Amino acid sequence: MNQSKILIVDDESSILKLLKTVLNKEGFPLVDTATTGEQALLACQTTKYDLILLDVMLPKQNGFEICPWIRQTTDAPILFLTARVGDFDKLTGFAVGGDDYITKPFNPLEVIARVRAQLRRYLKTADVPNMNRIYTYRTFQVDEYAGELRVNDVTVDCPAQVFQLLLFFCQNPNRVFSKKQLYEQVWGEQSLSDDNTVMVHIHRIRERIEPNPSEPVYLITARGLGYKLVRESEN
Repeated sequence: MNQSKILIVDDESSILKLLKTVLNKEGFPLVDTATTGEQALLACQTTKYDLILLDVMLPKQNGFEICPWIRQTTDAPILFLTARVGDFDKLTGFAVGGDDYITKPFNPLEVIARVRAQLRRYLKTADVPNMNRIYTYRTFQVDEYAGELRVNDVTVDCPAQVFQLLLFFCQNPNRVFSKKQLYEQVWGEQSLSDDNTVMVHIHRIRERIEPNPSEPVYLITARGLGYKLVRESEN
């Protein structure tokens, strides 16, 4: 993990310096910085990053606007840095391709905890496993080996954290998990549990795998309990 390449995008030099210093001190020496969305895009086109910290309030194009363009070049986790605390802004970040968010002003130790949690899951998916595990349903396949989701034989874009959550369901079919359990299993930080994060990612999975996301037949809600991915035989 200490060789992971991280990109920080923020127009405040003090934030860039603080984050880079903390990351270096905590064992992440490969940290690049950018101050605009244009610089971030160029960096992502020339370097393969394992994680990106992306400020929302950037000049010219904000982080929400630039995120979909970055998503076209990488499936690495994107963590938004934001002074906005409203649920709408948080949900917007997830909708445009973000995997998590960090609210300013932030505790540097929280940043490190979130970075490590995201990298553990992303690098686990990126590593080539010993066996090619493909989970097949009637209309979609999850290829753990390739880190791909295919729907009706077409590869579908799937951000890292969305893929990790779907993969967890595939590895544990027909089992009901509460939002808290899902957050702890997939995000890995019990103290940072957030119901909205799980709900948004459930919705993003359904948008990709369900014939009708408003009437799911695969990833269903167990009312009052949580969610489960139903095996083909139960559909």
